[in-house]
Amino acid sequence: MSVQRPQNPTLSQLREICQPPEVRSRRNAEHWTAELYLRHISIYLTAILIRTRISANGVTGLMILSGWSMSLALLIPGIWGPLLAVFFSQLQLYFDCSDGEVARWRGTQSPKGIFIDMVGHHTTEALISIALGYRAFSELSRTSATVGEAWPALFMAACLSVCLVLNRSQSLMVHAARGMAGLSKLPDTVAARAVPSSSPVGRLRSLARFLPFHKLLHAVELSLLIFACSVVSALIDQPGLGEKWLIWILLPATVLVNVGHFVSSLASSRLT
Repeated sequence: MSVQRPQNPTLSQLREICQPPEVRSRRNAEHWTAELYLRHISIYLTAILIRTRISANGVTGLMILSGWSMSLALLIPGIWGPLLAVFFSQLQLYFDCSDGEVARWRGTQSPKGIFIDMVGHHTTEALISIALGYRAFSELSRTSATVGEAWPALFMAACLSVCLVLNRSQSLMVHAARGMAGLSKLPDTVAARAVPSSSPVGRLRSLARFLPFHKLLHAVELSLLIFACSVVSALIDQPGLGEKWLIWILLPATVLVNVGHFVSSLASSRLT
């Protein structure tokens, strides 16, 4: 049920309702860009949106379209496509910050909105990998000498897409398992996800902080990596080569992250 709020709220009133401490302190749910700058400017977009008829789910729809546009941008040859994808990755997170703020202001938070948001993030990362594979395939296949190298890149990108979706889904599987077992919802804190540091898994997890592959598997980081690789490909005049090697590096890293995520979930208290 919606809540009646002031028609023309001040930014202070908006921040009090839309960005309460429990939202700003979500260290595990907030992307680093949101903590660094997006939450500081999303309130201005929210101030405009609440004066329109668009719903919070409608804003989430804009977030999804922005995410999908990243994949379409990657189909543009050269460095301009990846650069455009970086822009859309920022726009996606901008809308992602604002949709929840609109929902909190109007009191329209719902499971449906959370579901749509999750679908958006899962599909975005899956499509980015597929688009990256097609980009490498099309660029490499232009040269007859490298046609044989093009098909493996496309297949590996499809495998990468599956692994990215699986990694994101594992966290949701924990929540689903707890719900089916009748356990309470986990608080969004570091302590709730902690693994005893004295255990072998805890020690391995501590070492993983020095190789944070898992932080490279989100849409923003992927877009930045793809852009960097497209610049390298342009500099060495080997179209698609940088993107191909990115796929071959990311796939085993993503498999390793998935295994670590799985073992860490079993070793923690989240499933007990």
